[in-house]
Amino acid sequence: MMSVAVFEGRDRTTDSFTWVSDRREELEHALLHHGAVLLRGFGIATTDDFRQLIAPLIGEVTRHPEMIAGRREVDDGVYTPTEYPANQQIEPHNEHSASLTFPGRLSFWCQQPAQHGGETPLIDTRQVYARIDPRVREHFDRLGWMLVRNYDDMPGRRWQTTFRTESRDDVERYCAANGIQCEWKSPSRLRTWRFRPVTLQHPVTGERCWFNHVAFFHIAALPAPIQRSLRSSYREEDLPNNTYYGDGSPIDDQTIAGLRAAYQGEAASFPWQQGDVLLVDNILTAHARNAFSGPRKILLILSDPITRTDVAPRRPAPR
Repeated sequence: MMSVAVFEGRDRTTDSFTWVSDRREELEHALLHHGAVLLRGFGIATTDDFRQLIAPLIGEVTRHPEMIAGRREVDDGVYTPTEYPANQQIEPHNEHSASLTFPGRLSFWCQQPAQHGGETPLIDTRQVYARIDPRVREHFDRLGWMLVRNYDDMPGRRWQTTFRTESRDDVERYCAANGIQCEWKSPSRLRTWRFRPVTLQHPVTGERCWFNHVAFFHIAALPAPIQRSLRSSYREEDLPNNTYYGDGSPIDDQTIAGLRAAYQGEAASFPWQQGDVLLVDNILTAHARNAFSGPRKILLILSDPITRTDVAPRRPAPR
């Protein structure tokens, strides 16, 4: 099960920012070993404090390549969490695993913990890979996976919002540059599909990690009432999001259940405390969000971009 390296602010003899800078090597080692580091009690009260504390531990700060799930940029490179109903859990995932370029590190800051729940479960993707049925792993290793997205005029699903442009030419250029295939169904309707491997070798440790959104975006991972509503409203090929094997064949619900069980078996969480800062290696560690009640304010910085070189060749979308 996932373990988080915890460093308490009360153990420091200098100011928070100097303490972190002086112990950069120790913190880096802990991050690579555990996959996540929690800095607690360091008196972080503003976004400037947040930036300054993590500055020695991260490289280039990046922006979301595609704005999905209603996130907002509240400061330069600082984002709100995914806007998703508080009474539902967000499934485990590695941030932007379907993107050609994705953040290597994630930094979370707790401005305000929820009254109840709202934890951020963390999952060791090395151990997830080990838990998956070897026959399932072999099938995915051989075929890869495909993510299909459909955009329309519904709130939260407009291509103009996701790609932050009103130009279809801009969208086509972005897709071509990022290993995404696209097809216009009408001026307001766009379908995209992309192929990715299911695993990624960590660039420093060399370990193989289960790195994808296969279960996250599959319709079988949604609550039953939402599944029924979507299936009654859309043909399968028009679902807002869905995943397939890399050859376009469907992934059965039992396989998705097995993948979700592998994540759940490795998940560990802690109650957020105000001022907590959590640094996550985005390859070694997947994250989720528990349901909650009461206000909850967690901010996020993406950093250390990695551009993958293992993108699968072009293939047609499933029909």
